[in-house]
Amino acid sequence: MEPTCISFESGLKLVYLHKQSAVAHIGFFYRAGSRFENKDQTGLAHFLEHCVFKGTKKRSGIQTISRIDEVGGELNAYTAKEELCLHASFPKEHTKRAIELLADISINPVFTKKEVEKEKEIIIDEINSYLDSPYDKIFDDFEEELFKGHALGNNILGVKKGLKNLSKKDLDAFVKSYFTKENLVVSFVGDIPLKSIESLIHTHLAEMPIKGIQIALDSFSGYQPFTIKREEANYQAHLVLGGMAPSYSDENRVVMSLLMNMLGGPAMNSTLNISLRERHVLAYSVEANYVPYVDVGFWQVYVGCESKNINKSIKLIKNELERFQNKPISAARLKRAKQQFKGQLALSMDVNSGLMHSLGKSLLAFGQIDTIEAIHMSIDGISSKELQEIAVKYMNKTDISTLIFDLKD
Repeated sequence: MEPTCISFESGLKLVYLHKQSAVAHIGFFYRAGSRFENKDQTGLAHFLEHCVFKGTKKRSGIQTISRIDEVGGELNAYTAKEELCLHASFPKEHTKRAIELLADISINPVFTKKEVEKEKEIIIDEINSYLDSPYDKIFDDFEEELFKGHALGNNILGVKKGLKNLSKKDLDAFVKSYFTKENLVVSFVGDIPLKSIESLIHTHLAEMPIKGIQIALDSFSGYQPFTIKREEANYQAHLVLGGMAPSYSDENRVVMSLLMNMLGGPAMNSTLNISLRERHVLAYSVEANYVPYVDVGFWQVYVGCESKNINKSIKLIKNELERFQNKPISAARLKRAKQQFKGQLALSMDVNSGLMHSLGKSLLAFGQIDTIEAIHMSIDGISSKELQEIAVKYMNKTDISTLIFDLKD
């Protein structure tokens, strides 16, 4: 079944998908990620994600985090560059409980000085855990260099020094600005009638402000390719190689998605997995990703391998990129790639919790949800020439950046 999208007069949007299951899933998706922080508040969105569970006007922190857990469900949240999400999975008979709780957390959070300071220590531990993991750290560092000096380059977790300066006043102001109806997408997947979900949303979000005062987003420009090598690895070297890519709104977004899936998607028959792992036995971990934002995007290839294999891995990756640029792929290979891509999309929609997240993020980013037929048509319409043109535009060797974490002495 296709999802139903509803835009209310207040600006709030709902995406609903009926799925017969004993478990339901709901997410509150706010356009409020780390990109929306002021320059002196790096890490505020992620700090808020932690602190909203510390209590509301009618619940203590323990009561808040136990409300879903005590019926066997799960309550959680995440922060990204362009969204902040509060979400829950639960037995479907507790749908009212879940919606009321997420609404209460969104509208009535209470940030006591004691709890705020305690949570800073938790986040410092989280930052340390990332610093202790080269695999996690290299992705953040690559994006920081890619968008140097811009909000998109800021680490979502923030930095220790800046975190210490964040206050209750900062949290209250961020909630007031971004936890509003016009800034919210609610995504629901489960076996509860649409009318019931609409009614619960109207009831429990009635007191949420319609709009807030938000900062104007600064579009990114001025990308400068870089090559950086650091001694930050412990047992194996790590490599991220990449560059700029289409934004969410770019008509070439689907073409880029297919190209990156062919290059280093999750399948074992991806171009780079066959070349680096199967044929040349250089690396255990090989992956490629495409990350679009509102106004810009980037692509990246990651490899984890022995230090002695880094240079050969880079050479092989660039060789494969040049092949995509120099010669259109055959019709037979393109047909197989499209079939594989559509199959992977189908598998991703087979997990209801993941489907809830996908629908919520899509409606937040695009303001609509494309049908499966429309998505398949856009994939089927891609030509070999278009793939080649995108490779030439974004993967030219002079535009590629490289970050290496090599072994410490």
